[in-house]
Amino acid sequence: MQEPDVGPTGPGLSDTGFDDLLREVLNRVHGVLDEQARWQLLLDAVVTMAADLSLDGLLERIVQIATTLAGAQYAALGVLGVGPERRLRTFVHHGMTPVQVQDIGELPTGHGLLGLIIDRPRPLRLRDIAEHAESYGFPAGHPPMSSFLGVPLRIRDQVFGNLYLTEKVGGGDFTQQDEDIVVALAAAAGVAIENARLLEDAARREKWLAATAEITGLLSEWTPGSDALQAVADRAREVSDADLAWIVAGADEDHLAIRVVSGAADIDVARASATVSMQRSLARDVVRTGKMLTVDHLSQDPRAFSTADIPGWPELGPAIVVPLRSASGTEGVLALAWAPQNVQRYLAVDTALPASFAEQAALALQVAQAREDQQRLALFEDRDRIGRDLHDLVIQRLFAIGLSLQSASRLTEKPALADRLNTAVDDLDATIRDVRRTIFALGSLDDAADIQAEVTRMVDRAAGTMKFRPSLTFEGPIRTRISSAVAPDLLAVLGEALSNASRHANASSVEVLLTAGDDIRLVVVDDGAGLPATVNESGLHNMRQRAEQLGGRCLVTSGPSEGTRVEWTVPAS
Repeated sequence: MQEPDVGPTGPGLSDTGFDDLLREVLNRVHGVLDEQARWQLLLDAVVTMAADLSLDGLLERIVQIATTLAGAQYAALGVLGVGPERRLRTFVHHGMTPVQVQDIGELPTGHGLLGLIIDRPRPLRLRDIAEHAESYGFPAGHPPMSSFLGVPLRIRDQVFGNLYLTEKVGGGDFTQQDEDIVVALAAAAGVAIENARLLEDAARREKWLAATAEITGLLSEWTPGSDALQAVADRAREVSDADLAWIVAGADEDHLAIRVVSGAADIDVARASATVSMQRSLARDVVRTGKMLTVDHLSQDPRAFSTADIPGWPELGPAIVVPLRSASGTEGVLALAWAPQNVQRYLAVDTALPASFAEQAALALQVAQAREDQQRLALFEDRDRIGRDLHDLVIQRLFAIGLSLQSASRLTEKPALADRLNTAVDDLDATIRDVRRTIFALGSLDDAADIQAEVTRMVDRAAGTMKFRPSLTFEGPIRTRISSAVAPDLLAVLGEALSNASRHANASSVEVLLTAGDDIRLVVVDDGAGLPATVNESGLHNMRQRAEQLGGRCLVTSGPSEGTRVEWTVPAS
């Protein structure tokens, strides 16, 4: 008896109805056509992705394309952070309504099943998410999801993020074909994302170059020093997207002070300079070594100066400190810092760019300073010429007129006329003394470098806060005896003393005495309430420390309702 004819996988055609055969053939043909359509859609998607070079827009486009190619109801793309934790920093999703997104609340950061794909970046298909051991479940308000397909998205050998697809349309599971086509999409997306990132990097470099050119152009015109430093800090903060920027500068590493701050308008720079000691700071390390420093968290770095006593200074996390270096050496630092929640902005900065910007800015500042010195020299030459003319011509003529009047007074016999002539001679002598003082003033430094003028300005500024002007007395050759090494500390101590008298003493009078001799002596006395029994001595400690570093001392005496006396003395040499 003949055996029935069977194929390798089932009964032969004789046992299969014609309608069933036709249905099977049509299903397979439709499957092939559908697969071809999906690959054609992938090719079209690659072309459209290449045209979109905006990174945010590209990520949204990738998620939408993945949804269509795999037949998924929901899709998301999680972008990995740059830091060591390697969690998700961006989560782009598609398919959920705004109401669902609002009900879910905070988007995932990369734990549970999503974290598994981050730690083991390879494709993963699941019939039911809830059955996997790493599944955390869904938060309240989350739409139900069962089938799952996850694919890593790579840029060369680096994992940029992961594509997540859930809920196969029509029910069922994601197939191997779905996985293959999404893997192909991820490969093409990696190239497009790398191009978009390169474009963004180029745009950032262009911004830094434009900022450098802007600063150079600004400083090519005459600009007072503080305004120039402020312009450098402002522009660097804007381009780096930092939350705060400041510049520390000084005559040398032992006399550094905060000069300008950008990003917090309510910070009193003068008070900050007087409060903060730079003897142990990142700025001093950078000035000493001439090398850039990066810090993950300022408050946790023992080298960073304490900002707890500076009103208005925000909490800061990561920071970049770059030297303001020129041919003559490192004269200061530019610091950029970000709030702890904005750490991704810090990680996006190529540290070579602010370093190059600071170097060019320092060169522009040096050129501006040289131009200012030339202008000052020309001004002094004019003053010297005017002084010689006053001495050789005006004073000599006045002196001759005085002698003539004095001789005439001896010839007259009228006492009243003699008295009037003698009075005129005295007036001429007074005029000669005034002219001589003017000649001396013409030979002095201008106000920008005049310690006496700067002390006067500080007292005048304090008058606006106290509602009365403190009395100010100078004794001795202030301009010539106080050196550039002592002046920054003296001004910082005076600023702190006046600030304390204004903010805490509730005084009705303040006296300031500055004496220059063998020692430089600054005395600030107020008639206020005196120091309380418990007082935060951060400012007073800094005063004493500044005096001790210069070989001097600082004495503070105070009593309840007796006011406070601050006596700060250092050697003039």
